[in-house]
Amino acid sequence: MTQFIDVHSLARRLDESGIRIIDVRFYLEQPARGRSEFNAAHIPGARYLHLDDDLSSPVIPGQTGRHPLPDPEQFAALLRRAGVSQDTLVVVYDDGPGLFAARLWWLLRWLGHEKVKVLDGGFRSWLEAELPTTQETPRPLDEGDFVARPDNSKLIDADEIQRRLAAPSLQLLDARAPARFSGETEPMDPVAGHIPGAANLPCAANVGGDGSWLTGEQLRKRFEPWAKADTELISYCGSGVTACHTILAAVEAGLPEPRLYAGSWSHWITDPDRPVATGS
Repeated sequence: MTQFIDVHSLARRLDESGIRIIDVRFYLEQPARGRSEFNAAHIPGARYLHLDDDLSSPVIPGQTGRHPLPDPEQFAALLRRAGVSQDTLVVVYDDGPGLFAARLWWLLRWLGHEKVKVLDGGFRSWLEAELPTTQETPRPLDEGDFVARPDNSKLIDADEIQRRLAAPSLQLLDARAPARFSGETEPMDPVAGHIPGAANLPCAANVGGDGSWLTGEQLRKRFEPWAKADTELISYCGSGVTACHTILAAVEAGLPEPRLYAGSWSHWITDPDRPVATGS
């Protein structure tokens, strides 16, 4: 079953009571821009959630990565206020490539809600299809009955990674751009490089130039060098956000779901005793 819904299919279902649409447009260097764009135009009925304020917990310097996972109970309450119930289909979108939509997709599944789809091509595809938008503030909804049931088997922590670094049964996939992986540049974190033994699989290549996702078969080919029966895949990035993009791609490809190192690189480097590698 695909993890995506196309814009025309969603447009036909806008009036269905069992669907909730959530806009998560966000820009790392302009944190207020996504909400501003939502206020200017969004898909009718959509609610807005902010990466820093809603999809993450507060950062604890020196102890967490840049986007710690939200508290499950607090996040569940937020979803209930957005009208999400146990049987609700949640459709999530960002401005196109799914880099932030994948975060919410993963969070919902982590909390036990698998009725979630990512809008293929995001808001850009919605506009290109000349589908309706609105500036209206969404009307209050009846509170949903969503209950958080966190599945922490979807996670891996730094200690387990460090214990298994040399084990052939573990394969780390780094979702960042090649220049950040190699340590050539590091615009976000104080230390450059990657976790030793990791392979670079930039998440940006999971989608085409128009922001639409590759097919399941195309995605499967991307994972072929590392998707082995006796190897567990682990996804990480800079702060645990775009790593979810890699996990979404693997699930769409029909592979076992990789675990998420939620703290990712920005957490790994909080301990100077953890090893760092550079180069390709």
